[in-house]
Amino acid sequence: MIRVSGLHELLDAKAPSTAPDGLSASEQMAQIRALVLRLTETAASLWIHDLALELARQQIIVRSFAELDVEQRQWAKAYFRRAVFPVLTPLAVDPVHPFPFLSNLSLSLAVEAENPSTRERRFARIKVPESLPRFVPLEPTSEARRAATEYVALEQLIAGNLGDLFPGMNVLGCYPFRVTRDMDLEILEEEAADLLETVDREIRKRRFGAAVRLEVSPGIPERIRQLLLEKLEIDQDDVYETPGLLGLSGLASLAQLPRPELHDPPLVSRVPADLGELGDPFAVIRQSDLFLHHPYEAFTPVLVFLRRAAEDPNVLAIKMTLYRAGSSSEVVRALMRAAETGKQVAVSIELKARFDEENNIGWARALERAGVHVFYGAAGLKTHAKVLLVVRREGLELRRYVHLSTGNYNAATARFYSDTALFTVDPEIGEDASELFNALSGFSTVFGYRKLAVAPNNLRATLTEHVREQANRARAGKRARIFAKLNALVDPEMIRELYRASRAGVEIELIVRGVCCLRPGLPGVSERIVVRSLIGRFLEHERVFAFGPEGEEEFFLSSADWMPRNLDRRVEVLFPVTSPAVCESIRNECFVPVELDNQRVYEMRSDASYVRRRPEEGQPPIDAQLRTWGIVTRGSAGSANGSVLPKVTPSAALSAP
Repeated sequence: MIRVSGLHELLDAKAPSTAPDGLSASEQMAQIRALVLRLTETAASLWIHDLALELARQQIIVRSFAELDVEQRQWAKAYFRRAVFPVLTPLAVDPVHPFPFLSNLSLSLAVEAENPSTRERRFARIKVPESLPRFVPLEPTSEARRAATEYVALEQLIAGNLGDLFPGMNVLGCYPFRVTRDMDLEILEEEAADLLETVDREIRKRRFGAAVRLEVSPGIPERIRQLLLEKLEIDQDDVYETPGLLGLSGLASLAQLPRPELHDPPLVSRVPADLGELGDPFAVIRQSDLFLHHPYEAFTPVLVFLRRAAEDPNVLAIKMTLYRAGSSSEVVRALMRAAETGKQVAVSIELKARFDEENNIGWARALERAGVHVFYGAAGLKTHAKVLLVVRREGLELRRYVHLSTGNYNAATARFYSDTALFTVDPEIGEDASELFNALSGFSTVFGYRKLAVAPNNLRATLTEHVREQANRARAGKRARIFAKLNALVDPEMIRELYRASRAGVEIELIVRGVCCLRPGLPGVSERIVVRSLIGRFLEHERVFAFGPEGEEEFFLSSADWMPRNLDRRVEVLFPVTSPAVCESIRNECFVPVELDNQRVYEMRSDASYVRRRPEEGQPPIDAQLRTWGIVTRGSAGSANGSVLPKVTPSAALSAP
């Protein structure tokens, strides 16, 4: 919807390649197609040959309509007439019925029918309604069937009852298909008189984006395939055949079944007692910097802090950046409450946060109605930094309380995104936060900060300086090490700096969940670089960095990945961690568990392939995220089963298989 649609636009414009690897748009599309074909086949195979069979063993059975017995078909037909038929609208395609609009990712049925009198063939499209359950539970027809929960996919239920929709016609075939559209927004901010209205207008236009992919079921007749290609104005190379079900994300509904034995065991987030509903967050933060590690620790302290700030008569101002607030935001309601009580509240809302634009527009308007000063960050830049500033009168002076995070102010995603955050009253960080908000809301231009590094001003330069400092240490014969945990590493300049540091003798450990364009273990280039990816129960989202050998590190947290867009085209923040206690928590919770993990970690080879770590014979299984949960919630390095694991030094872990 985004990357491939961009390549489509390059192809249409016949634009020259600007890719770092020199590949043209058509060459990139060819490689993408080959990979997507493999991924599609793998996903379909996992459903057909693994997941569906495992569910059936647990008495959760998804049947095709052809597999239903006589009694089930009778029940299904009655259900169809009662609950599905009234919702459907078959749309014929002929000279007086134009080809219907196909919304993005919606599931449709292409139906071919014949008039028995004239032998004329007709085509119609039926949209599978998203308002109805994707999997229809079948009523048990016998005592033996009561032990199982059986379903039929909605599209198959419709296909099995097409005679009701086309009476008097001979239905020749029914073929599911799905369209993917270009969903990117193109906003020229310098030409927008009102950015909010411009984004709102573009969102309404987005649903009509050009088609970029057509998914079809195998066996679809060539004449129907060609009709769809012609009407959607796409090429044969944009068609992907998918056996089994289309739109496998619909299977998520089955995960809501009340079968606790088939779910992950529940894990309860820790809420520090002094930061819960009865605590005084201001007093706690004044004592020392406070580190939070979500979802192992709940998002509650952030919400409590905001609510107390909104209600506290000594709080004079609250300033905040919002990137993805979510559809139901207690954070926004606290900000509105603060404005209603007379506090100065200023909020930077990112209207261009992809696929959250509508939510953010709604919140922007609600905040403005409540009296909040709403602005949309720096022109031409997305504001991706996560910063909360509270100014409080304490005696004869004003104190700044600052919350800085690697993740969004979104209580929902905080339950399954792994993120880190810091509360501090450090005066210099407070000064920097004030300068940052002035730069976002006004005409201020800040070229240097005291402790924060801010993109696009000086974040790239700061990171480069720290990498080069370790390289210089190594050249001088001193121990040197770099640890970076992030979502993506694709920036060419940062990759070159890491290669140079490796050649100089720096030991480099990278934990990159997603795309990593650096190749480790290349002789003479990256022999001292290790790249791992952790894919577990929670989405690894934190950005954590350490420069220096163990025991001497400088620790940093950040909202930014090492990508050109983050370092050059967004407002991002890198912030230091100086509290020894917090540094130790980061080392124990973010570094060591990944180094020990032999369940969820994948090691990248020099050819860019990945190998999953497995326990050696006699070695206990170690899941990094469950280990971190044990450390945070029980204050120990216990494994999931409660046993205490031996402490392994990072140097030993680097050589682990």
